[in-house]
Amino acid sequence: MTAILGQIAAQPLKPFTVKAAKEALSDLGAMAREEPILKPFFDEPGPARDFVVAALSLSPWLAESVAADPLALHRALTLPLDALLAEAATAMRDAWRNGEGGLAGEALLMQRLRENKRGACIALALNDLARLTGARETTAGLTMLADAALAASFDYLLRDAHEAGKLQLPDPDMPSRGTGLFALAMGKHGAAELNFSSDIDIVVFFDPEAGVVDDGEDATETFARLVRRLVRIMQERTGHGYVFRTDLRLRPDPGSTPLAFPVDAAMHYYESRGQNWERAAYIKARPVAGDLAAGDAFLRDLAPFIFRKYLDYAAIADIHSIKRQIHAHRGFGEIAVKGHNVKLGRGGIREIEFFVQTQQLIAGGRTPQLRGRRTEEMLAELARVHWIDEEAAATMTSAYWYLRDVEHRIQMVRDEQSHTLPEGERELGRIALMMGEKSTAAFGRKLTGVLTSVETIYGALFEAEAQLSTATGGNLVFTGEDDDPATLATLSQMGFERPTVVAGIIRTWHYGRYRATQSTEARARLTELAPRLLEVFGSTRRADEAIMRFDGFLAGLPSGIQLFSLLSNNPALLNFMVTVMTAAPRLADLIGRRPHVFDGMLDPTLMSELPTRAYLAERIGNALAGARDYEETLDRLRIIALEQKFLIGVRLLTGAITGPRAGEAFTDLADLIIAAALDAVRAEMEEAHGKVPGGRVAVLGMGKLGSRELTAGSDVDIILLYDRHPDMQDSDGPKPLDPVRYYARFTQRLIAALSAPTAEGILYEVDLRLRPSGNKGPVATSLAAFRKYQASEAETWEHMALTRARPVAGDAELIAETCAAIDQVLSAPRSAKKLAADVADMRALIDSEKPPSSIWDVKLMKGGLIDIEFIAQFLALQAHAEGWKPNSGCTGTVAVLEALGSDRIGVERVETLVRAHQLWMGQTQMVRMCVAGGFNPAEAPAGLIDLVVRAADAPDLKALEADFKTTGRSVRKLFEKILREARGRK
Repeated sequence: MTAILGQIAAQPLKPFTVKAAKEALSDLGAMAREEPILKPFFDEPGPARDFVVAALSLSPWLAESVAADPLALHRALTLPLDALLAEAATAMRDAWRNGEGGLAGEALLMQRLRENKRGACIALALNDLARLTGARETTAGLTMLADAALAASFDYLLRDAHEAGKLQLPDPDMPSRGTGLFALAMGKHGAAELNFSSDIDIVVFFDPEAGVVDDGEDATETFARLVRRLVRIMQERTGHGYVFRTDLRLRPDPGSTPLAFPVDAAMHYYESRGQNWERAAYIKARPVAGDLAAGDAFLRDLAPFIFRKYLDYAAIADIHSIKRQIHAHRGFGEIAVKGHNVKLGRGGIREIEFFVQTQQLIAGGRTPQLRGRRTEEMLAELARVHWIDEEAAATMTSAYWYLRDVEHRIQMVRDEQSHTLPEGERELGRIALMMGEKSTAAFGRKLTGVLTSVETIYGALFEAEAQLSTATGGNLVFTGEDDDPATLATLSQMGFERPTVVAGIIRTWHYGRYRATQSTEARARLTELAPRLLEVFGSTRRADEAIMRFDGFLAGLPSGIQLFSLLSNNPALLNFMVTVMTAAPRLADLIGRRPHVFDGMLDPTLMSELPTRAYLAERIGNALAGARDYEETLDRLRIIALEQKFLIGVRLLTGAITGPRAGEAFTDLADLIIAAALDAVRAEMEEAHGKVPGGRVAVLGMGKLGSRELTAGSDVDIILLYDRHPDMQDSDGPKPLDPVRYYARFTQRLIAALSAPTAEGILYEVDLRLRPSGNKGPVATSLAAFRKYQASEAETWEHMALTRARPVAGDAELIAETCAAIDQVLSAPRSAKKLAADVADMRALIDSEKPPSSIWDVKLMKGGLIDIEFIAQFLALQAHAEGWKPNSGCTGTVAVLEALGSDRIGVERVETLVRAHQLWMGQTQMVRMCVAGGFNPAEAPAGLIDLVVRAADAPDLKALEADFKTTGRSVRKLFEKILREARGRK
């Protein structure tokens, strides 16, 4: 391969703009003055200099890279690419060595890896932009660099541990050999198809029996520490840049397993729990660092898991469902040019990869030729063995490399891990020029043609296999005591890991051992339904767990005929049932314990009618009509509240309502239930103790109840306020009480009505800690005492809480007086500087005493719900002090931000905060509905992960995690900046 200077194409690369070209030429001149070896090149106008100027103008990343290392530019222009890459890879591979048998320091190793990678990438980019090479050569070159960097890092870390006495290496001069520790490259790295800004996905395994760690029990922690250092060496940004971002999340059960995994445990995991997506991932697995012989042996042993002996059509459902999930993400639903994702979008790179991998999974067990890693090679092999025709193979191959070229240019611009084309015409023009096109229109026509051809071929594959992926096609016989071997095989094929357990469950149904299956008609309906039930449950990622939850549900049902008929005639309801069993153990347990909540699913208007306040009020009124006494009223309240909570959850899980809308519905329900309970308690008190002359009560909702943001599992924060005749007369009933004791007992009864467990459960846990003086104060507070306390004793945090206070039930006049009292307290003059300082101190205290459990703890995390709520409360207190009179009910976080934020902090900040609040609330609502604790992806039901991802409109959990981190950082920066600005005021 000849150097670039000897091969500049007749069709020169066009610069981004004339201005950008002038700036690039000026920068090139500065480099020539710094490095005289570049001066002849700079001084001689012509195609070569014009090309370099155009390349630097089009790629800010390239311009920054050559500015950091001008000699690398000279080498890229004057050395053949293959020789330059080989030299760089060799230098990286030996970067751990220092002199005769010595070991380089870690800082020196990191510098060498980064400098050599940068120089090689400059050469790759220039050759690619000059059209002297294409994506084939670029991906291969980048992979060579990644392999060399990883291998060198492994050797360094092993040798360093050996010299520190932590390991005993068989051969210190060849540190990795015989250690049993190895890294597998996955995905594009494994296939030698890395792109410019790729992460590298690796999985690290070790053999505890290799004997390099004195105590085998310490091997896991020893190697895990080594891998943590490896990641730092590879991806930490220094003054010399980074090598490759490194992702370890393709290891078994990444949320709860060590960074380095024992091979025996890994084999057990894949044989017992491995998923189809993991099979697809391992098609491209390749040993790249450490003990390569051990890595090869591991993959040979794993081959039966990856490539099954028989044609595996069942794998299609899993693989295609991933693609459907990606398409469901916003912006990926149609072929476009501007804003199109060339990797995940329709007709994109992922469809070509799925097209190949799906057929490899199906047929690779019987056709060893289909077990290769590289996409192009496997397309050719699929055609050679007649799985696809040669025209389809040629079309997909051409499209693959064209789209990889586009992807590289997107990433060459600023070294961002993006696959999305720009939305704007100007930046899209940059990509078109880098692709050698004269205009965005010409580029768009070619791209659209490629995407359309890919989508057509990809769609035809799944259309042809649709029947194969859904039909059971085997025995489903559950008679007799013994298992039918063919039925067990069918259950396994359908996706059940323990077919004997599943067969036993079905026999239990057919034997009529539950009340729901005791009648002949019920068993007949269930027999008809069973194949569809098994098919739907089997298609989930944890089929056995789902069907066992469904079994628990059936065991608690008093009758089954109606349900079985409903499920038989309503596929959507069956799918919802599966969602509950696979994603929402909290709801599944609720249905099992209180099967009556499912009755609401029979309402044909369920999904068409939103749970408005009027809708809920009507149903609560109907439920309470005819109640004969206090206890029956409370039981009916519990029944209707539980049912409506469940039905709000149904709408949330099915996507009929959003998380914020669910919060409003849960709050409306709580308001109405509290009001009904208050009426029942008042009647009960008056019957026993009469009325207090002039006595009035009102319930003030605080916290999430006040801000209309309740979730399925929320407590209700309330304050009971009362007022009475000023002469303190006792109540006028048969057992009179003085007003203080009367309203204390009134409050205690209200708490009991809401939170005491009965046969029908409880309504709400009640929290009174936001009342004056907290737990030290009386449970009931007079309006006068409340007004006095808030005006003279309350601290800043209590006034912040008061900005969310909202009357939810009680006497209308007392409510009006309470609102006026709150407004008077909040409107008192206050120093913005002191307020900002108090808010900052409170948040710091929470950070210290209640740190978030993980990135998924969206309430406590930095930039989470508390930060946004504090900003809204801070703005509300400021505004009140300056005379703001909010509209009635303006207590919600988003409502306050939208009412006040634009004028006080700016529209863009408000939009950022509102978007973050919606993201956090969507996740909170979904998680609280589905599980009793917080969200931990390592422990969460598989279906819940899907729901959380869908609620955030994200393509997958990895993307969602990235969005959470980015959003959290943005909100925390805003929080700190807003308070700093306020403290800077006089």
